[in-house]
Amino acid sequence: MKVYWCEAALVNHTNKPLLAEGVEIRTRDGRITEITVGVEATPDAQVLQGVVFPAAANAHSHAFHRILRGRTHHDRGDFWLWREHMYRSASELTPDTYEQLATAVFAEMVVAGFSSVAEFHYVHHQPGGVPYPERHAMELALARAAQAAGIRLTLLDTLYLAGGIGLPLAPDQARFGDPDVHTWLDRLDSLRQEITKTFPSNMVNVGAALHSVRGVPGADLTVVARKLPQDIPLHIHLSEQPAENAACLDAYGLTPTGLLAQHGLLTHRLSAVHCTHLTEEDISALGNAAATIVMCPTTEADLADGIGPARALADAGASIALGTDQHAVIDPWLEMRALEYGERLHSGDRGRFSPYDLLFAATEGAAGSMATPLAPASIQVGAVCDIVAVASASVRTAGSAPDQLPMTATAADVSAVVIDGELVVEGGLHLRLGSPAKLLTAAINNFSTS
Repeated sequence: MKVYWCEAALVNHTNKPLLAEGVEIRTRDGRITEITVGVEATPDAQVLQGVVFPAAANAHSHAFHRILRGRTHHDRGDFWLWREHMYRSASELTPDTYEQLATAVFAEMVVAGFSSVAEFHYVHHQPGGVPYPERHAMELALARAAQAAGIRLTLLDTLYLAGGIGLPLAPDQARFGDPDVHTWLDRLDSLRQEITKTFPSNMVNVGAALHSVRGVPGADLTVVARKLPQDIPLHIHLSEQPAENAACLDAYGLTPTGLLAQHGLLTHRLSAVHCTHLTEEDISALGNAAATIVMCPTTEADLADGIGPARALADAGASIALGTDQHAVIDPWLEMRALEYGERLHSGDRGRFSPYDLLFAATEGAAGSMATPLAPASIQVGAVCDIVAVASASVRTAGSAPDQLPMTATAADVSAVVIDGELVVEGGLHLRLGSPAKLLTAAINNFSTS
């Protein structure tokens, strides 16, 4: 049993958030067994100063994109320059260098306050597309990295068959692909068996992803809808760029959302990433399906994608979750604020999402994106004990109302992180791995800088 005493904590009380002082949290086998409020710390308790919140869930990550941070902004840094660097970085990955890099990236996430991540993974094979002798070498490297960092991983094995609608994969995309959708389904099943056999189910599980309607032909969407196991989440990049919508309309006479609906893929288990350029009909369809919409506000700003209709999607019935995507920033607090600030800039109104709405998007909003039992939860009896302590009197947060810390805190204010009932971060350091900055520097040095 582990006991944590929180100076203050946002607990779930009768299905509503309650900010309480002097909160004792008792855990066993990684789950919360008892919560008591208004008490002093006992000698056996680990004291967590500041305000304790549920740990964040990163609902969309490409771990290797972390290499690109601060490397794609010369000559004004347009999207095509960014993509050129991304393909170059992908071409240099090996199972060993990817494991080292992903360990560092996942450690950065944990120190920032994330306890779980959905990794949208498509670098499957050797350069040129030949499978590794160990069929799942890259996937297992990511799973080992997550285990080392102590983060819960939903590994989203991605189907990537085309370089654009009606186009074959380009040479620099070859290692992303599979010969056909049936080969991918077979490989996905094999991967699930391997992960189940090798890793604890409370920490690593497998989900599925379609790269986009550009990357998966319409006929194959039908196969996915019919044959993909129903017990795993499904993710897709959706309407990130206007050009994607135009190409889809030209080829199918439908928007990307409409195409998914036509093929029976628009359901509550779908997590649609970005959704920046939607029609009113798309918004209604995604809301009616109770889909999860994964917004990545700092990436969407960095790549000049645009501001997605988050408030309209939430009002229509969709769940909003947050991800860090290409990791221009790894900071759940900045993603929360960027979601609200984008809405304010687009609408001209403040308060589009309350601080609690933002916290919900960063935690429970991602439940549909994660493979059970990796879904994040609030601080309540029976939930996994994934919590984060935030300094309430730093240079950034001093004077803030405790329940408004999502509007002022950053990852620099995270003083402690508990995952599965175990303290894994204290004082800005990963207790097993040390400084994420040193890990990242060593890992990124394996890749070219040009």
